[in-house]
Amino acid sequence: MHLIKLIFRNALRHKLRTGLTMLGLVVAILSFGLLQTVVDAWYAGAEGAAPNRLITRNAVSLMVPLPVHYRDKIRSVDGVQAVAAANWFAGVYQDPKNFFPQFAVEPASEYRIPDAQFRAFTRDRKGALVGRKLAQTYGFRIGDMVPIKGTIFPGTWTFVVRGIYDGADAKTDTSQFFFHWDYLNETVKSRTPILANKIGIFIVQIADVDRAAEISEEIDALFKNSPAETLTETEKAFQIGFVKQTEAILIAVRLVSFLVIFIILAVMANTMAMTARERLGEYATLKALGFGGGFLAAMIFGESLAIALTGSLVGVVCTFPVAAWFAAQMGTLFPVFEVSRETVMLQSACAVAVGAAAALLPARRAIRVRIVDGLRAIG
Repeated sequence: MHLIKLIFRNALRHKLRTGLTMLGLVVAILSFGLLQTVVDAWYAGAEGAAPNRLITRNAVSLMVPLPVHYRDKIRSVDGVQAVAAANWFAGVYQDPKNFFPQFAVEPASEYRIPDAQFRAFTRDRKGALVGRKLAQTYGFRIGDMVPIKGTIFPGTWTFVVRGIYDGADAKTDTSQFFFHWDYLNETVKSRTPILANKIGIFIVQIADVDRAAEISEEIDALFKNSPAETLTETEKAFQIGFVKQTEAILIAVRLVSFLVIFIILAVMANTMAMTARERLGEYATLKALGFGGGFLAAMIFGESLAIALTGSLVGVVCTFPVAAWFAAQMGTLFPVFEVSRETVMLQSACAVAVGAAAALLPARRAIRVRIVDGLRAIG
């Protein structure tokens, strides 16, 4: 108990120095947590992928579509429960900076949505389903008309919001915009027939997760040596393929996050070194009174850890509101932006590591100081 009191009194002896060090720790831990959350958000699509879903696309490129009649052949493969078509729309709502994912799909609901809203969507060929986050970002409400200017599919397309869906958990992407593939295809037939009856990807639901690789091979074998060969992979692998296109950026973000921790380690180490140098006389006096090196080391490590953990606690607490504010500013750029438990644990571990590492050399010096040399020292 006396040691704990001594630790906290020593930590507050130079209030300005301790306060500035803690402020640096708060900023560092906050920045580290925010950068780690950005990386997690980048991988959110892959982490939220269903294990019983496969994605079939053109083997050449995702930009090259597949014939719609492939759907029936895929359904015939043993182990396939359902097949749904989806096309990336890539339209512009009001302004090019208003980006959000838009997909033409076949009606199916895996989200939380009132039955009445889903029925209204299925009955209206121009109906659309929008995610809760997307609706909040742009103020969409049930019955609103949403005009979107097509890029891949030319013309202005007007949709009616018939439902707003929620996710099963915080990791569900609720920033997407879905409408009927049949409506897209029928309209394209009259406007640009060459783009009709083409599918961007087939979403395949399978019965047995353990047979995912086998079923993928069987699907691709159906179209071997055809004009449009396919590549089938798990939904997670499909999502990771997008992430890998920006992997260099993710590596840079991770490096910067750990660089921030290294910098604050240097600051913390300098603070503890100054503290130990000023107190050499005190350490020598304690040794003369019979206190051993272990007591001195415990006192120095305790002070360093107390400063580090207090600063990190404030940093961790601040991470949540700052992350919420950041997500609001980013709109739909990061559909899922949640501070994970792993990030909080990593922040705490970094704080302990910084506190312990910063105390190593000062504690070593205090333990090895001779009583005579310490009493001669001038702080």
